[in-house]
Amino acid sequence: MIPPSDTSGPRADVVLPCLDEAAALPGVLASVPSGWRAIVVDNGSTDGSAELARSLGATVVHEPRRGFGAACQAGLLAAEAEFVCFCDCDGSLDPGLLPGFVRRIAAGESDLLLGRRRPGERGAWPLHARAGNVALARMLRRRTGLRLHDLGPMRAARRADLLALDLTDRRSGYPLQMVVRAADAGLRVAETDVPYLARTGKSKVTGTWRGTWHAVRDMRAVLGEPPARTGVPR
Repeated sequence: MIPPSDTSGPRADVVLPCLDEAAALPGVLASVPSGWRAIVVDNGSTDGSAELARSLGATVVHEPRRGFGAACQAGLLAAEAEFVCFCDCDGSLDPGLLPGFVRRIAAGESDLLLGRRRPGERGAWPLHARAGNVALARMLRRRTGLRLHDLGPMRAARRADLLALDLTDRRSGYPLQMVVRAADAGLRVAETDVPYLARTGKSKVTGTWRGTWHAVRDMRAVLGEPPARTGVPR
């Protein structure tokens, strides 16, 4: 597990996809490393999330197309730093851990580093969500050979590498497509443990069996795609 650490070393932009997360935003933005840019991608919030994020100093990007992938890609395109990180905006993950991710990438340990979620409190990760995650990890292993345990949303990579993957999914399959195409391109993909807390508010995806399995359906479609030809710079 990467412990909380200082912000020495490379800086990064942090993409925070957001749909009605006003209750969690103050805490999440307060945890973004000092000197880093928080990019809150508003995906159609009606609770004032965008205005709140802007008042707290975040860069706000509006993405009218609904979908987790649409929000993440809009944030990636808006990023300018050499390194880009992604983190949920619901308070379940700590952006303060991300400097450790970026230092490991800058040091050449990996090209795409994922946070393996470790529940830190009861109810943080519903059973149906865990079951879907286990199934996807197994399918990913068969497709790519990667022995990952989690396809969690906290991750970091070089911006140039991510852009070269030419990601096309704009729904729940985006995080998986990133990993699959990174593997196809020969990027080194690794994971590290991170604490996972109960989110603020109800999940739009894993809060129900229906939402979870819709996400699994999207991700199965990604796994069925033929290997993509990417122009990842090496």
